[in-house]
Amino acid sequence: MADKIRCAHILVEKLSTAQEVLNKLNSGESFAKLAEQYSLDGTRKRGGDLGFFGRGMMVKPFENAAFALEKGQISGIVKTEFGYHIIKRLE
Repeated sequence: MADKIRCAHILVEKLSTAQEVLNKLNSGESFAKLAEQYSLDGTRKRGGDLGFFGRGMMVKPFENAAFALEKGQISGIVKTEFGYHIIKRLE
C-alpha cells in the first residue's frame, strides 16, 4: 500500500452541484477544466491538484476515499465538513 499518494479534487458546496460535475466527468469532460470552473478552494488554479499527501493529513472521509482509488480512477461524491468532493487519484 502506498505511503503517499497524489490526488486532485473538485470541492463544491452543494450536493446538486457535485452531481452535475460528476455527470460531466462521466460524459468525458476534463477533470482539470471542471476543477478550474467549479472548485471552491485554491487548488482550482492547478486543476484541483493537491500534490502528494500521506495518511493522517486529510479528513477521514476524504482520506478513506482517496486511498481506495486506483491511479487514474475518479471517486463518487465524498461529503466532508468542507463540502462535497470528487477525487481523482493521479499517482
